[in-house]
Amino acid sequence: MPDNARRIGVLVGDGIGVEIVPAAVAVADAAAHAEGIEIDWCELPFGAAAIESHDDPVPPETLSALDDLGLWLVGPHDSASYPAQHSARTPGAVLRTRYGLFANLRPAKAFSGVPAVKPDIDVLIVRENSEGLYADRNMAVGSGEFMPTADVALSVGLVTRAASERIARVAFAAAADRAAPGRPGRVTIVHKANVLRLTTGLFRDVCREVATEFAEIEVTEQHVDAMAALLVRRPADFDVIVTENLFGDILSDLAGELAGSLGIAGSVNCSETQVMAQATHGAAPDIAGRDVANPVAMIASVAMGFRRYGLMTDDAALIAVAGRMESAVADTLATSVATADLGGTASTTRFAAAVAQQVVRTRVEGAAGTSEHT
Repeated sequence: MPDNARRIGVLVGDGIGVEIVPAAVAVADAAAHAEGIEIDWCELPFGAAAIESHDDPVPPETLSALDDLGLWLVGPHDSASYPAQHSARTPGAVLRTRYGLFANLRPAKAFSGVPAVKPDIDVLIVRENSEGLYADRNMAVGSGEFMPTADVALSVGLVTRAASERIARVAFAAAADRAAPGRPGRVTIVHKANVLRLTTGLFRDVCREVATEFAEIEVTEQHVDAMAALLVRRPADFDVIVTENLFGDILSDLAGELAGSLGIAGSVNCSETQVMAQATHGAAPDIAGRDVANPVAMIASVAMGFRRYGLMTDDAALIAVAGRMESAVADTLATSVATADLGGTASTTRFAAAVAQQVVRTRVEGAAGTSEHT
């Protein structure tokens, strides 16, 4: 491997993954070339194709390779269509659990050229990704859902001090990065402690404790139902939102649509040492293979992944690559080049080519000091 190469994993996934992941790789390659570095892409078996070849959607050889990688990108998976013996845990759950990817960062920002319900939205939702009410991640062993009888279903939610503290630190650090002269960083703690007093009450209280270490950050609180209404009414009032798993999942989808579409919403899942770039949307099998899928969210996720991992490893070149990708996507959309879901006529490949061309014309100033939000 050349000295200037970075080794990055690629898990293409299902459905439109075979179109949007190569599109994101092409844009990343163009940005890397413009910064004078090379990327050594390590494509690994994953998803439905891995079931066919290895009888496992996330085979051991894929996990073994990821053990040695700090950054990888993942296309969407369509686990609902997998054979029953392979559908107990989603591929995403396998990866999140094995690598302790406790933080899910989901920005929502409107682009010029893309019709948005709320053009002034620019928020980063920091979602705790390892606990909560989701059955695949809230128990040490087994699922957190169970049925004592055929007519009664129960779910156990999990909130711990340790997990709440570490996600709060991610949120407050992100708010500090997003601060600007005359605009202090702001964090909104979202909970439902008026009803879920012990679980989300603990989450709220730990976030409050962490807040005392960040005196320069403005801190507010909202109940999750009020937060949903306020995002619709006045999203510009909010900067970084930190919340537990289920609330974060719902609010980030809402915020993405307010910004224009889930098709433009990037996302990363990360620990303190590893980053997985994965768009928030699904595999969309109904449009797979037609070259019409919108690759913006995947490109944005890869750029976020580069930025996040670059900050972790003090790799200024990766951060500069991320800046080129982000600027090129925004500049391309501003010229009204877009896929059909955003009102344009470009195919997946044509849009990716337009962004790759724009990458070369993009000059990123001070990229190494910018934050990880898109």
